[in-house]
Amino acid sequence: MATAYLGLGSNLGDRRQNLTKALKLMSPQVKVVKLSSIYETEPVDYADQPLFYNAVCQVSTTLSPQELLYLVKGIEQRLGRRASFPNAPRPIDIDILFYGDKIMHSRELTVPHPRLVERVFVLVPLAEIAPDLIHPEKRQTITQLLSKLEPVAGVQKLSEVIDIKQ
Repeated sequence: MATAYLGLGSNLGDRRQNLTKALKLMSPQVKVVKLSSIYETEPVDYADQPLFYNAVCQVSTTLSPQELLYLVKGIEQRLGRRASFPNAPRPIDIDILFYGDKIMHSRELTVPHPRLVERVFVLVPLAEIAPDLIHPEKRQTITQLLSKLEPVAGVQKLSEVIDIKQ
């Protein structure tokens, strides 16, 4: 079994429900081990769109990185994501942040996620569930990476939590 970390985001439709559905659709191929709180975050790069709900989960899986990518992209399509321009509004976005301590760069997939160290909306929920996780390329913990981006702005922790056991 491999441990992976996934980032989830939604800013169209029922954002909380989109996150919940995506997590439920992952099983049985992926077991959610830890799940962050939901954070409401400001959009990045393309600002003229609704606020996002973001969360990060730690999963356990027997899928390869490529198989995991196909699974999450299939879930995105099933939940209504359509090809558009970069950083466009979307009902769901699922990114593979880490897959064990693998470092890979292919046309389809780069692990660790290439922009996660710049994204407070990923690092804040990731630090909640895995503060001591070490980035295999940067050789720093998530807490250390997050401290470089502080002060943290545009990320608000919500009281809502996702119940995927229903």
